[in-house]
Amino acid sequence: MTTAGGPDGTRDEEDRAGGVRTALTGLTTRGRSFLAAGAAAAVCAYVLGQGDLLRVGLLLGVLPLVCATVLYRTRHRVAGSRRLEPGRVPAGSEARVHLRVENISRLPTGLLMLQDRVPYVLGPRPRFVLDRVEPAGRREVSYRVRSDLRGRFPLGPLQLRLADPFGMCELTRSFSTQDTLTVIPRVEPLPPVRFGGGATGYGEGRRRSPALAGEDDVIPRGYRYGDDLRRVHWRSTARHGELMVRREEQPQRARCSVLLDTRGVAHEGAGPDSAFEWAVSGAASVLMHLLERGLSVRLLTDTGSVVPGEGADGFAGAGQESADAAGMLMDTLAVIDHSDGTDLSAAHEVLRGGTEGLLVAFFGELDEEQAALAGRMRRHGGTAVAFVLDDASWRHESLSILDDASWQHEPAGPGAGPDRAEERLTTLREAGWTAVKVPRGVPLEELWRSADRQRAGLAPAGGEGAR
Repeated sequence: MTTAGGPDGTRDEEDRAGGVRTALTGLTTRGRSFLAAGAAAAVCAYVLGQGDLLRVGLLLGVLPLVCATVLYRTRHRVAGSRRLEPGRVPAGSEARVHLRVENISRLPTGLLMLQDRVPYVLGPRPRFVLDRVEPAGRREVSYRVRSDLRGRFPLGPLQLRLADPFGMCELTRSFSTQDTLTVIPRVEPLPPVRFGGGATGYGEGRRRSPALAGEDDVIPRGYRYGDDLRRVHWRSTARHGELMVRREEQPQRARCSVLLDTRGVAHEGAGPDSAFEWAVSGAASVLMHLLERGLSVRLLTDTGSVVPGEGADGFAGAGQESADAAGMLMDTLAVIDHSDGTDLSAAHEVLRGGTEGLLVAFFGELDEEQAALAGRMRRHGGTAVAFVLDDASWRHESLSILDDASWQHEPAGPGAGPDRAEERLTTLREAGWTAVKVPRGVPLEELWRSADRQRAGLAPAGGEGAR
């Protein structure tokens, strides 16, 4: 991204209205001290009747005024640009911002102080001092920004501080344009698994659909020279009295819906290490993994919103470029936040219309009613995998990471029944979900593999063989 423009001799409306007041407000501490000393010397010269002291006072007082006037009326024309590498950066990673200043006037500039405005979450405000820039000359500087928080952060406007050689006055001129840095969730690489799918991009939910490429119509059309005679549709030919050819069929890509529970009541804590941020990062990782595998994906939240919302029944990846789909999904996840909802009914309504495909859900805390509602979502899709955050472990900052068997099937103590989280997992599993508990500190890759193993073990009981 590039922005251009610059302060020049055509002063803005504020400068025209401010005039001398604008120039005087730019006096530095040195300039104000000289002005005060000159005024004091002039008063003392008048009281004491010393003409030499009056001349000294006039010199001290006039020097900062002359510097302010000359600096204010200086007709520097400077163009500036900003370039981000990259424009999207994962949380916790660095991006580099390149600034370029070019003198497009016929006069050399004086000392320039370059400053870019950035939000505090990206780091300290960068400042650079540029020496004299010759006519048609340019200077390039760069700085790095980093954020552990997701979001869209404005960069700019770029500011130039002009100073006179004596350091009596400084004036700030601002560019008008800004850029935006998008900090997306962290994406973890996931191993390929087969939750009931077949070849890449053609998993569970595979079906035949009409080929709409070329000039084929939605209904059987008339025979055209060059058509394969094996495509003749004899029933339509008999009905229309002329040769009719049938449309070809092709496999449709498998579909996947990723459900992200954003309810504020379902997640506790905030910050980059909170349970909600883990869920957002997990949803982003699964979406990118499935897009790379060739599936058509969509992001669904508890509020019922679907991304992308247009075309292909809300799915992305099959009818458009995967890079565009990935950018759209990641931009959405970069700014997603807690919702005010208290239930999952809106998401259930959206899933009610679908009858095929993989469903991957990231749930927060579920009560008995919401667990039952989530269980009913399973009946409207094919394979369903749920990652349920273990609230007890996320509430404690210090938690030792146990091995796979221990954190997936924690043994109950003597005389103790299953805890609340285990009850919710049992409810989901009885409804046909592959439900995995998510403790704090366990990598998503391990949970992803555990879901695959659990799916393979539960498939015969659920009536679906492992494929």
